[in-house]
Amino acid sequence: MVIIAGHVEVDPGERDAFVQAHRDLVRRARRAPGCLDLVIAADPLDRGRVNNFERWESRAALDAWRAVASAPDTGIAIVADRVMEYTVADVRPPFG
Repeated sequence: MVIIAGHVEVDPGERDAFVQAHRDLVRRARRAPGCLDLVIAADPLDRGRVNNFERWESRAALDAWRAVASAPDTGIAIVADRVMEYTVADVRPPFG
């Protein structure tokens, strides 16, 4: 399993437009083979922060998605990028 998680920072006045511009990408990704979850969302506390979380069955599924993703060109500058990729070796419920 591959997880991509973190956040990007954009101008607070452009954050909502940035999130809105990615709605179609999120919709398509969630239907893509191997996508277990994906969200690009405005942070409820920080007006300039956009949270990103993706969970993929495998590296192959993620690579196949990236080949066709066609991310939008928002024209909105990313001030800071704090998104990382994680390879997961084990999965279990957190409270049981």
